[in-house]
Amino acid sequence: MPTITLHTKINAPVEVVFDLARSVDAHRDSMSHTDETVIAGVTSGLMELDDTVTWRAKHLGRYRELTSKITELKFPQFFVDEMVEGDFKSFRHEHRFVQIDSGTIMTDIFEYSSPYGFIGKAADALFLRAYMKSLLSKRNAALKAAAELSHS
Repeated sequence: MPTITLHTKINAPVEVVFDLARSVDAHRDSMSHTDETVIAGVTSGLMELDDTVTWRAKHLGRYRELTSKITELKFPQFFVDEMVEGDFKSFRHEHRFVQIDSGTIMTDIFEYSSPYGFIGKAADALFLRAYMKSLLSKRNAALKAAAELSHS
């Protein structure tokens, strides 16, 4: 199962970063380049334990839908969202937050499994892992900018 781990240093309090990371509105804003919209579930505000959201966005040349659910949450240390329905065979995205003197370290651990057996594994190696890493990095950069702007 491929795993992508990213660490992002953000000059803002851990509570601010935690809330931005689970905000439907901040997620939509950070993914505007994919034309992402909410089509079901929590449509705005903060996601809580057991909440679901269904997104529609353009990825890899076509519109796709994905439903995820918050399966674990401990404010403001971590939360986990997992795919309920979508193009992946499965995914689990762990979001961790650690307060440091100058702000917060946000860590993403994104584990996923592609469908289609060998073809899916080949897609991972050829482009999907790099695409997902870039997508998560862009989202983190947008969250960092929003958090730091709100606390400058």
